[in-house]
Amino acid sequence: MAEFHGVKTTEVFQPKAAVVQTNTLPIYFGTAPINQVADPAGAVNKIIIAKNLEDFRNKLGFSYDWKSFTLCEAAHAHFVDSEQSPIGFVNVLDVTDAEATAPAAATFVDGIHTIDKEGVLKGSVTVGDGTTNYQVGKDFTLTFNAAGKLVIAIVSGGAIPAGTTSLQVGYSTLKPSNVTASRIIGGTDAQTGERTGLELIEDVFLETSFVPNLIVAPGWSHDPVVAAVMVAKTQNINGLFEAHAVTDLDANQKYVDIAAWKEDNGYTSHLQTNTYPMTTYKGRLYHMSTLVTADMVATDAQNEGVPYQTPSNQPIKADGLVYADGTPVRIPFDQANVLNANGIVTGIRWTDGFRAWGNYTGAYPEFKDAQRSFIPVRRMMSYIKNQLVLRHWEQVDNPLNRRLIESIADGANIWLNGLVGAGYLLGGRVEFLAADNPDDQLGSGKMVYRIYITPPSMAQEIEFLVSYDASYLAALTAA
Repeated sequence: MAEFHGVKTTEVFQPKAAVVQTNTLPIYFGTAPINQVADPAGAVNKIIIAKNLEDFRNKLGFSYDWKSFTLCEAAHAHFVDSEQSPIGFVNVLDVTDAEATAPAAATFVDGIHTIDKEGVLKGSVTVGDGTTNYQVGKDFTLTFNAAGKLVIAIVSGGAIPAGTTSLQVGYSTLKPSNVTASRIIGGTDAQTGERTGLELIEDVFLETSFVPNLIVAPGWSHDPVVAAVMVAKTQNINGLFEAHAVTDLDANQKYVDIAAWKEDNGYTSHLQTNTYPMTTYKGRLYHMSTLVTADMVATDAQNEGVPYQTPSNQPIKADGLVYADGTPVRIPFDQANVLNANGIVTGIRWTDGFRAWGNYTGAYPEFKDAQRSFIPVRRMMSYIKNQLVLRHWEQVDNPLNRRLIESIADGANIWLNGLVGAGYLLGGRVEFLAADNPDDQLGSGKMVYRIYITPPSMAQEIEFLVSYDASYLAALTAA
């Protein structure tokens, strides 16, 4: 090595820190008015992360026809009603799901005509006079208005004569009714490996470095087959992570029948929060799963992203409960508790408005242990498991020596102690036991740690014993 004489510097780059997720990321599956975006085909079966309504509109379009475009309900609930971010979406409506409208006479006022339909595909629009087809961009322009309807404007100086009041306009529109439950469920192409529908939950972490916490499909999850696949997809994501499904029960069912419907149709997983019925808010219809998901996100955000608090008894953006057809339903408080006792989260009206009501996962009442039956305890179990993977990934492939064994145990214990100190756990510890780590296993590079944690349950029942105390009558005659 050559001798050095003087002063020099060497830049050292810090290794990339392990991903630590501090917020709850729901992933919604459904349909969106992708005809409004620049590249409609590029918005199909892709993981779309949106930060606000404008971002959502740019990436997936927006409409108030939530029955046709189910993802717009979720976008409005999170971005407008609750001001939350970020939120994940997967649209399964394809540009090939379209129906054509033959060219017909259209009236132009001051050179403008608005097609009174949503879902119009820009590339399908034809404008002509019966003999000549005019050119978009040269003779006319196409833009979407705030209501998601396509506006045709005649270009001054183009080939369309000035003062024209009628032209032949043809177009194709998206057909959301083509989307069925099987499209939401999706699958994996055996030849290309490309995933669609719910299978795309596997791509969330790969593309965004976010662990998907909640899987939601309002407008679809009341289908027992869709709900069953949602639950299946909560487990072993990327072979590493665990999520939670928020599902709707069939809001066509009367509230006195819904508990039996839930059991008969298999909404019974400990990784599932069942919600019922639907709600209204400012004249719009919402699925309860959307509002409970927004409730979970808001509650987690108040606690540094740690899901240790139940969404029950937290405010939801609702001004009424309804069945699927919009008929109002008034569920008495004692009947709401009956729903809770059957693993169903509903809504109640309290003095300050509507609140989510219910603490049990779908596994209740078959399973009554806190680990499987209480929503926040179950979500905390998943949270701890996911965080352990994220926090200790950087130590994979390090030399397996005593220093590494102690470093992992110490790091995990310090983290758990922090959760205990913050009140997110009642207690927690990590142990590395000889019985779990025989020599041949360690020689093969495998280490096993035991994690013991106790997330707090909820104060679900508070009772006051009220008695008449006659001794206070003495105050009437006291001097």
